Amino acid sequence: MYIFQVAALLIALLYYGNAQTFTVAVNSTILGSELSADGLKQLAAAVASQSPVFQPSRGSYFSLNLLSAFPEDLEVSDYCVELLAIFGQRYSTYVNCLVSAARPVKVCQNCYGTYDNLMEIYTNISSDQMGPGNVSCRDSLLRSDRLMLVFLLYNNLKDIWTGSECNSCVSLGLHSLTNDTLYFMATLNQSLRCFEKFQQGNHSALCKECKTTYRGLNELYSRMEKNRTLCIDIEDSMNMTRRLWSKNFNCSFPRAENVPVIAVSSFMLFLPIIFYLSSFLHSEQKKRKLIQPKRAKSNTSLVNIQDRLS
Repeated sequence: MYIFQVAALLIALLYYGNAQTFTVAVNSTILGSELSADGLKQLAAAVASQSPVFQPSRGSYFSLNLLSAFPEDLEVSDYCVELLAIFGQRYSTYVNCLVSAARPVKVCQNCYGTYDNLMEIYTNISSDQMGPGNVSCRDSLLRSDRLMLVFLLYNNLKDIWTGSECNSCVSLGLHSLTNDTLYFMATLNQSLRCFEKFQQGNHSALCKECKTTYRGLNELYSRMEKNRTLCIDIEDSMNMTRRLWSKNFNCSFPRAENVPVIAVSSFMLFLPIIFYLSSFLHSEQKKRKLIQPKRAKSNTSLVNIQDRLS
């Protein structure tokens, strides 16, 4: 019985000594680093070194650097890594351009060059053509996982470009703005310069002097809308110009397309009056036609009575 008690006491002292050693090591790490970033790393290392859970097996092929050390046949080639880095740079450049051109909207006229560069590098990534060392990056960068992050990022920006209808304002090769877009911008600038010139004081002078240029701008916008050559830049600039003209300057003029509407509305307004008037005249004529035979019959009967009496 005494032997068992001594053995239990020795085991308890052994565990107590190991616990004190681990506690002193951890406390000294915390106090020395004052919970800084390096201190936290040292603390994690101290915990990992004392814990059997974090001890890798000595004969294992993989280590704790599993995420950065795959076999060579599973690694992405240097060529594909370089394309991915270029894609990231051009993606960031295009996003920064979109943010700076958000208000007023100029995403088509300011960012078509950066979008062209992004589309070029994505075409290289998604192409079937082999790069240096007969390497294709389409499968390794676009289809190697369920998320397909590169494909998803590009499609999001492509949807912005398509929803803005920038292809209507930019040439086919994305090298410049179309002639229609440039002409609209020049006409818009004429109206804005006129607004700026006469906006001080009484706005009646502005409405009078800028009426011709503003009317021409509206007619040009209507033609472009009919031809489907509008993009978000033109739509937003025209909306802001109309708001200035009508709300800020309180100007107005009858538009040409309103004349037929007014004529048809006036005709429909007077149509009931014309209908009831024609019905009244027609009924009066029928009454006259019905009364005339009765009068003739009564006159002949009166003559016959007079002849009999005579």
